Amino acid sequence: MAKWDYDGPILEIDKLSISFFTRLREIPAVMDFSVAVQPGEAVGLVGESGCGKSTVALGVMQDLGKNGRIVGGSIKFKGRDLSAMSEAELRTIRGSQIAMIYQEPMASLNPAMKIGRQLMEVPIIHQGASEKGAYERALQVVTDVKLPDPKRILNSYPHQLSGGQQQRIVIAMALMSEPALLILDEPTTALDVTVEAAIVELVKDLGRKYGTSMLFISHNLGLVLETCDRICVMYSGEAVERGSIEDVFDEMQHPYTQALFRSIPLPGADKNARPLVAIPGNFPLPHERPPGCNFGPRCDYFESGRCDQGYIAMEQVPGNDRHATRCLKFREIDWQAPLQLAAVKQKGEIGDVVLKMDKLKKYYEVAANAMFGGGDKKVVKANESLSFEARESETLAIVGESGCGKSTFAKVLMGLETATEGQILLDNRNIEQIPIEKRDTKTVSEIQMVFQNPFDTLNPSMTVGRQIMRALEIFGYGANDAERRERMLELLDLVKLPRAFADRMPRQLSGGQKQRVGIARAFSGGARIVVADEPVSALDVSVQAAVTDLLMEIQREEKTTLLFISHDLSIVRYLSDRVMVMYLGHVVELGTTDQVFSPPYHPYTEALLSAVPIADTSVKKKHIVLEGDIPSAMNPPPGCPFQTRCRWKSQVPGKLCETEVPPMRDFNGHQIKCHLSDDKFAEMEPVIEIAAE
Repeated sequence: MAKWDYDGPILEIDKLSISFFTRLREIPAVMDFSVAVQPGEAVGLVGESGCGKSTVALGVMQDLGKNGRIVGGSIKFKGRDLSAMSEAELRTIRGSQIAMIYQEPMASLNPAMKIGRQLMEVPIIHQGASEKGAYERALQVVTDVKLPDPKRILNSYPHQLSGGQQQRIVIAMALMSEPALLILDEPTTALDVTVEAAIVELVKDLGRKYGTSMLFISHNLGLVLETCDRICVMYSGEAVERGSIEDVFDEMQHPYTQALFRSIPLPGADKNARPLVAIPGNFPLPHERPPGCNFGPRCDYFESGRCDQGYIAMEQVPGNDRHATRCLKFREIDWQAPLQLAAVKQKGEIGDVVLKMDKLKKYYEVAANAMFGGGDKKVVKANESLSFEARESETLAIVGESGCGKSTFAKVLMGLETATEGQILLDNRNIEQIPIEKRDTKTVSEIQMVFQNPFDTLNPSMTVGRQIMRALEIFGYGANDAERRERMLELLDLVKLPRAFADRMPRQLSGGQKQRVGIARAFSGGARIVVADEPVSALDVSVQAAVTDLLMEIQREEKTTLLFISHDLSIVRYLSDRVMVMYLGHVVELGTTDQVFSPPYHPYTEALLSAVPIADTSVKKKHIVLEGDIPSAMNPPPGCPFQTRCRWKSQVPGKLCETEVPPMRDFNGHQIKCHLSDDKFAEMEPVIEIAAE
C-alpha cells in the first residue's frame, strides 16, 4: 500500500490494555489507552519511568514477548488492526512501514558488520533492490542525516563512530525504506545536549522531507515541545491528558501534568525564592494501583469519596482542539492560581576558599596501537591548566560535553589519579600528588562523590543500613556499632528516607531512593567538598526535583562546597552560584551564574545554551546547531580548542584562532578564553529570552 492511499490516522490506538502474566498474577501495564497519530504529525508520549510508554511502543510493534498480551482494545495502522495480521504480514510492515529507533544505538547495530552493509540490507530485503540501488540509497540517507564523509562512514564499523554518529546511523537505517510511522523511544537520552539538539533538528527536517508520522517517547518535556505537534501525558499505565502542545503546556487540565511542570527548573527561577516542588509520595506498582484515580494519593486536589470511586474516563476539554483529560474536577480547579510558596530558604553565607586549583594538568600516555601495545606512545591531554577556587557553602557547576575532561578532573581531586602538573590545595594543603590509598581518613572523608548511576554504587548483597555504617566505620565515627547505627538512622532522616529502609536491600529501592542512599553515604563522614557527577541525569524529572532540593538543603545545613558536574544547563542555572565551562580539557569560561547565562559568551557556551530544550512556550531561543564532533583529546586541533566548530571564527582577523591558544580575558570577574575583540563581544545578543509576563 503506497503512503498516500490512506487518508485517516496513520496510527490509531483505541482503549488499549496490555498485561504481563507471571506465575503469581496478571500485571496490567497499560489500561484504557487511546491516542491517534495523523499523517505527517509528531505526537509526544511523556511520563515517568514505569508508566507504560515503552510498552505502548512494543504493542505497536507487536513485540510483547512470551508473557505480554493485549487484553483489550485495538491498535490500527492505516485502518488495519495489527493484532489480526499474520506473522508474515507483520514482518513486511515492520521495518518497511513502521520503524523504531531505540534508546541505545549499539543495541540496533551489528558490531561485526560494516555500516554500509547493514544499511543496504533494508532495501534489499524489504524492496528487492539491487546491490547498486541499495548502495546509492544508503549513501543518500547517510548524507541526509548530515554525517561527514558519507563514503568513509559506509566503510566503517560501528565502534569507529561516536555515540551521536551511531544514533544518526540508526535513524538512517529506520529511514531507508521511507516508513509511514517512526517510533522513537528516548532516542537522545545517552547523548550530549549539543548532539541531542542536532539529532532533534535532524528528526524534524526528515519528518518534513519524508512526510513521516512520528510517535516520540520521552520524559523530557522541553524536547517534546521542540519536536512534536501534539502531546499525550501518561501516568501509571493510563493516558491522563492529551492535546496540542500549546493547549497542554499553557492550559494544562490535569493535576499530574501541573505537578510535572512544577518539578522542572524553568529559566529565571530562583532556587531560594521558588524551590522546585517535588511530587509527594511514590509511583504506584502496577498491581497495587489505588481505586479510582491512579494519581489520587499524590494529588493536591484529591477528594475522598469522589476521586477514589470506580472508573474515571477521559473527558473533552471544551473550547480546545482534541484536548482531553482524565480528571473529575478539572472544571472546578483554578488552574491559574499562583503557586503557594514553600518556605523561602535562606542561602547559606558563602565562606572562605576551601579548594584551590592552580594550573592543573592531567595527561595520559597511551600506546598508539592500543590493541597490541606497540608503536609510539601518544599523549591524551585530558586537562589543560585548570585554575579556579571554590568556597564554603558554594555550588560551582562544571559544564561541558562528554570528553571535555570533567570526570578526569574529579578523579584527580578524589585521588583516583595524580596530577601531571600544577597543584590542588585543600585548606592550603597540597593533595594533587597523594593517591587515595595514601590519603589520611580525614582527607578521604572531606572529599566525597555522588555518582551518576545509583545502581552501580551500592553493594547488591548488603542492606542499606549496613552500607552506610560501613562508611562510618571507615571514617572512624563512633566507638561501637550502636553509635554508628544511631548516626546511620540520622543520615536516613537527613536524606528523607524512612528509617525502616535501613533493613532493605538495594534491589527493593527505586532509582531516586538509591541515589539518596548514595548521598547519605557521601555525607556520612562530614564531607566538606562533595563532587556530584551528573547525580540526577539517570532519574525522572519528578525525582530530580526532590534529589536536587535535598542536595541544596543538606548544603545549607552542613555548609558543604558542592562541585556539580552536569550537561543539563537548566538545572545548573537553577542551583549553582558559579559556572565553569570546559571544552577539550580547557576552562573556556568561568563566572557567576548570571554572568555565564547572559552575554557576552564564549562561542561554545552560546551553542550550549541554545541546545538546552526548555519546557516553556513563552521562551524565545536563538537557534545555533554545532557542526561536527568534538575532536579527540589525543589529537586536539592547534590554536583554540574550539576553532573547528566555532561560528565566530571568521570575525577574528588572520589565522589567530588556528595558531594560538587564546588568552583568558576578564570582564569584571567574568573570564572568557577567546580571541574575539571587545567590540564583537559587545555585539552578542542573549540566547534565551523570557517573554514579559
